[in-house]
Amino acid sequence: MPLPLEHTLGELFCGPGGIGLAALQSRVRVGRKTARISHGWATDYDADTCATFAANISPSVICEDVRKIDFSKLDPVNGLTFGFPCNDFSLVGERRGIDGTFGPLYTYCVKAIDILKPDWFVAENVGGLSSSNEGRAFDQILNQLQIAGEGYTVVPHFYHFEDYGVPQKRHRILIIGIKTKHNLSFRVPAPTHDASNYVTAGEAMANIPDGAANSELTRQASQVVERLKLIRPGENAWTADLPEHLQLNVKGAKLSQIYKRLEKDQPSYTVTGSGGGGTHVYHWEEPRALTNRERARLQTFPDDHIFYGSKESVRKQIGMAVPPAGVQVVFEALLKTLHGVDYPSIEPNLKMPDPGEGSAQRELPLSA
Repeated sequence: MPLPLEHTLGELFCGPGGIGLAALQSRVRVGRKTARISHGWATDYDADTCATFAANISPSVICEDVRKIDFSKLDPVNGLTFGFPCNDFSLVGERRGIDGTFGPLYTYCVKAIDILKPDWFVAENVGGLSSSNEGRAFDQILNQLQIAGEGYTVVPHFYHFEDYGVPQKRHRILIIGIKTKHNLSFRVPAPTHDASNYVTAGEAMANIPDGAANSELTRQASQVVERLKLIRPGENAWTADLPEHLQLNVKGAKLSQIYKRLEKDQPSYTVTGSGGGGTHVYHWEEPRALTNRERARLQTFPDDHIFYGSKESVRKQIGMAVPPAGVQVVFEALLKTLHGVDYPSIEPNLKMPDPGEGSAQRELPLSA
């Protein structure tokens, strides 16, 4: 039986709508017809995140802890996505992996696949997943995804989203699974960008309309402003030539993103949900942190995608989201795979970046 041209989507850990927006915007010509993805339902546990998703993507969002959801009562879907929380797989921090608080949440994704048996799924997580617990966590997750439901052919790949038009060095693992009975194997789409034509932070943040939502400025302490004035684009608190009274007295890892200023003509470093201790992401010219709308631009959200909640809640939502422009390329490759449309591809790989260059970061308890 051929797959339908319109694929309904269910989302676990939907966030503020990065994956949902990418899915809804994906279109592929199949002969004289068009394959697309429509939204079925989504789940998340955070009230502000659910409000953002409901206002921008679909009101069919269940605001509930995934551990309390009865998947058997959800409508059937053709596809399932889940960006299960990455805290325990981050390259920086304690990296508890499977043994942490958030690591085991992937088992609920497996449970959802067992019950819903979608034709395909897309799983997203940070690069640290592949090395967590000496690699055992990743092997375990892949194995359980392969044997879930009626069995899946899975293809993991480490995506550098700047290679797919995202103005940010954001590096994530995506695992694409297609039900084995369809006898199809996903092919990783070839990059659309390289160092010669990356979308830069300057391009991404240009011409933000006056009065755009989520544009509130962050109050900067006078010492922070003084420090930023001495940090050049591309430098951070550790590499800049700072006088002693502006240097940070912090023990432990010296994360490259601390008070790091963007370079206008390069993609941004990774936007995160953190905000304390110099992790806001800082303008290349003005001595200030970016606004949430500027962060959203770096994450490729359109200006009419309004985020709900406090400024801090919005910052977290944006930092934890998946950039829709990057994932749309993957969804369209998946639709092409499912419907026999050829496209340029590359071999999958899991080569890790240097920590801090596109990796998830934890918030440091810095007072400086």
